[in-house]
Amino acid sequence: MSARLWRRRPAYSGRWEAARLSPVVLTVLIAGLAFSTPREIAISRLLPAAPALAAAMWPVLPTVVLGAFCLLFMIFLSFFHTDLGTQYTSAAIIAVTLAAAYGSHVRLQREEILFHVRLVADAAQKVLLRPLPRRIADVEIESLYLAAQEQARIGGDFYEVIGTPYGVRLLIGDVRGKGLSAVGAASAVIGCFREAAYDEPDLQGIIHRLETTVTRHSAAFPAQDQPEHFATALLAEIPHGGGHLRLLNCGHPPPLIAHSGKVRVLEPTLPSPPLNLAALIGDRYWVDMVSFAPGDQLLLYTDGVSEARDHAGQFFPLPDWMRRQGLERPRELLDQLHRDLLQHSGGRLDDDIAALALRCSTAEDRGAVGVEH
Repeated sequence: MSARLWRRRPAYSGRWEAARLSPVVLTVLIAGLAFSTPREIAISRLLPAAPALAAAMWPVLPTVVLGAFCLLFMIFLSFFHTDLGTQYTSAAIIAVTLAAAYGSHVRLQREEILFHVRLVADAAQKVLLRPLPRRIADVEIESLYLAAQEQARIGGDFYEVIGTPYGVRLLIGDVRGKGLSAVGAASAVIGCFREAAYDEPDLQGIIHRLETTVTRHSAAFPAQDQPEHFATALLAEIPHGGGHLRLLNCGHPPPLIAHSGKVRVLEPTLPSPPLNLAALIGDRYWVDMVSFAPGDQLLLYTDGVSEARDHAGQFFPLPDWMRRQGLERPRELLDQLHRDLLQHSGGRLDDDIAALALRCSTAEDRGAVGVEH
């Protein structure tokens, strides 16, 4: 088990590899000072610190080996300095090494459990946010999902894109709250959308079914830390043949569209209520129609993108950022967004992030696809 966990250590940073050598560096430093400083200082009494530090990052056997080395070094040092209290320091080394070996064993067991939990979380994420098709009809599609905490894996942000008899239909949203309750609500919404997108002839029909699903889920699984679930959601539909798209925005951040070098923020003409709040503020849903010509690019996102803050507390300037981008393909656009969000926030995200980028293919794109096939 320890060997497997040793190999699973994250490879994204060289800092961890350097940190693993710190017990050796500490041992060499103490040994060098023990020889070079007056014996009255008794630097050798710090040797038990080396195996104690090793327990935090090494498997059991290397930790024991380091403790044995410290013990042998202490015995060797006693031949040169007989008044160091060797027996007490040696006993401390033995006791600390045994405790460190046990601590290393417990740590590895917990890391093994955490590893399997993450495997389950990864599987759950693939079900909840399954990989999207790269293209449906004349629409190129790419997605981005970033968890605020690397160990969280999944959260309350969700999205889905489906090719239906009515055209390409999209959903992106964000469930209020965090934790398993938010994940459960997001799963219920996505499951309902995957069925309703094929059955309902218009977006209002889909949103009514999503509203019913969230209401039932909230009643069946009440969260202890909040009175009820609700979710912001944005539905989009690109009919067959293209030319335009329909948007139904239920309290969600407005998408951005790039058309002929200009970027527009697609604010809804009339606000529609978030899911599970229709009973409180009314169930009137408004669908906007927007031109979506070949070469146009659409960016949908959750509030984790627009509300990402820098060290001064300033929000990420998403519309201005979008205007500075060229006519990149959706994958390039999202990759650049990923890099710039991390740079803006100092590498630390305070909220989960989900984004979809879509591009209406041009005649040249369709010709290139035909050549590839």
